Amino acid sequence: MKEVLQRMQQVHHLCPQCISCAFNKYSTKFPEDCLEDQKVLYMQRVMEMMSQAELTTAIPVLVRDIDQLRIQMFGFTDDFTEIKKHFNGILLEKIDDFRERISQADDPLKLAMQLALVGNYIDFGVAPEIDETFLHELIEEAEKKDFGEESYRQLRKDLEKGGLLVYLTDNCGEIVMDRLVIEQIKKEYPDLKISVVVRGQDTMNDATMEDAIQIGMDQMDEIEEIAGNGNNIMGTWFPEVSQEAAALIKKADVMIAKGQANFETMRLCGLNVYYLFLCKCDLYADMFHVPKLSGILINDHDPRNQP
Repeated sequence: MKEVLQRMQQVHHLCPQCISCAFNKYSTKFPEDCLEDQKVLYMQRVMEMMSQAELTTAIPVLVRDIDQLRIQMFGFTDDFTEIKKHFNGILLEKIDDFRERISQADDPLKLAMQLALVGNYIDFGVAPEIDETFLHELIEEAEKKDFGEESYRQLRKDLEKGGLLVYLTDNCGEIVMDRLVIEQIKKEYPDLKISVVVRGQDTMNDATMEDAIQIGMDQMDEIEEIAGNGNNIMGTWFPEVSQEAAALIKKADVMIAKGQANFETMRLCGLNVYYLFLCKCDLYADMFHVPKLSGILINDHDPRNQP
């Protein structure tokens, strides 16, 4: 892990697009009834935090710090408890239907991953609301969501080697689909050991241990261990990861990291990690030359991932 931390200290995560996007989203997130002076002070402090952030700071870390500023100044932050229960519930109700679709597919693992991919749409860090009708349309047409055959073939080769797979989850709701991916991987690669990492504390609508328990992940025979990552940052930020999660990551022969935030925080870490996410911002759409909401599966060592 020391080598990973040293490597990440050389990666410039901040970019003009990320700073502009974060400022537009969070600089005016104050109570409507607060005084004008408080609004000005809050905005000034947000600008100060952004101006002083190191280039190596990933944007989810900066967002976490801004959220803590809101708590300090206004005494509140967004509560996604009921939203998380809702999306976990509506997808968990359909898990047997999903399993049936997967079992009948020509490539069951690929369909499981496609379902997990479209589940990544449930992201309140990107959109203020989730269109459930559109979500169900994505799920119904999951087979059409391509994510790159070459990376998929390489992932399968790595899974065939056995050892330990560490699966890093992302959001509520989609964690139900993550469960399906894990079930299918274990079915096809029974000698592979699988452990899971969730967020250590509440942050936006990201999946925590509470969500893993709600959808029954803690009862899965396919999983060796579920660990919290020790913090409330969207993604997996190595400088603040828990010892338990760090130990799993260090032992991992291969990792699957769900969601754009994991890509934002882990990119260029040098580990054998496959990022699986919907491309939800212009920055990465331009980087991969794809339309927004395209599926991405890419290994950290892939030439397309290099600066």
